[in-house]
Amino acid sequence: MRLRVIPLIVALAILVGPLAVAAQPLGQAYRIGILSTDPPIARLWEPLLDGLRERGYSEGRNLVFERRFSEGHAERFPELAAELVQLRVDCIIVPTEPAALAAQHATQTIPIVMTAASDPVSAGLVANLAQPGGNITGLTSLGPELSGKRLELLKEVVPGLTRVAVLWNPVKPADAVRQEIQAATHALGLQLHAQEVRSTQDFEGAFARTRQARPEALLVLTDNLIAMHVRQIVAFATQEHLPSVFATRGGAVAGGLMSYGPSLPDLYRRVATYVDKILKGAKPADLPIEQPMKFELVINLKTAKALGLTMPPTLLMLADEVIRED
Repeated sequence: MRLRVIPLIVALAILVGPLAVAAQPLGQAYRIGILSTDPPIARLWEPLLDGLRERGYSEGRNLVFERRFSEGHAERFPELAAELVQLRVDCIIVPTEPAALAAQHATQTIPIVMTAASDPVSAGLVANLAQPGGNITGLTSLGPELSGKRLELLKEVVPGLTRVAVLWNPVKPADAVRQEIQAATHALGLQLHAQEVRSTQDFEGAFARTRQARPEALLVLTDNLIAMHVRQIVAFATQEHLPSVFATRGGAVAGGLMSYGPSLPDLYRRVATYVDKILKGAKPADLPIEQPMKFELVINLKTAKALGLTMPPTLLMLADEVIRED
């Protein structure tokens, strides 16, 4: 009898074994909060997921994402941040400074990782970049420092440029931005006409004042409000025949002349490094805030042709992306 039973036991073990393994828990699932204005576009979201996969994490296996979006209403950030805190997430990823400030107010213990903060020190998010302190770390986009470079690009492209309009939202800490732009305009011999927009209702008035100033080019600084109205801004620049430079690729893709700024996909990929270290026990206070390592120059040749501009060959060679006619 024993000789007959043993083969049966072995056969059952072979059949049941894989089911037993599949039924075992796959290990701890970490909960990651996402607090943003809108769902991250695929161009940014995929590099973040790729970076996490490279480090052994994947959604549905050992990661659970709790996504909260304000849908363009920054005043909703505090309540959404509070929801993530109540869910006891292991980490909160914040693409913008308003979201970071809301998360900081909601919790002093849950780690917060910034993807591309413009000026986290001036915003009061961290003590300094090398030793952030508190529960916030991540990456900065070097927002103020790059304004001068964008003005240099306009000067190189537009012959005899003297007057430049700047469209920006000064709600967030703005001293560093003002100082950088003023220094650049003085060095380049430019006259600056700054136009502020603090809400959706401000754009038409800013456009009217810009039209009266009769600038020869337009510099657009980015934030959530500007990003939401990029097509409206491009339409105005097109109507007024203004060469424009934006801080992010979206402006050039929408029809602006150029964009220059940090590679956002690269920053999002690098966020995965911070998340990995934090989930393994590192404290945000001990993780220095890193600056961009890769920058993108995008040139829209279709727009250049419409403006009657000839882009310098050297600039085209340096461009990371050139948008050509279909």
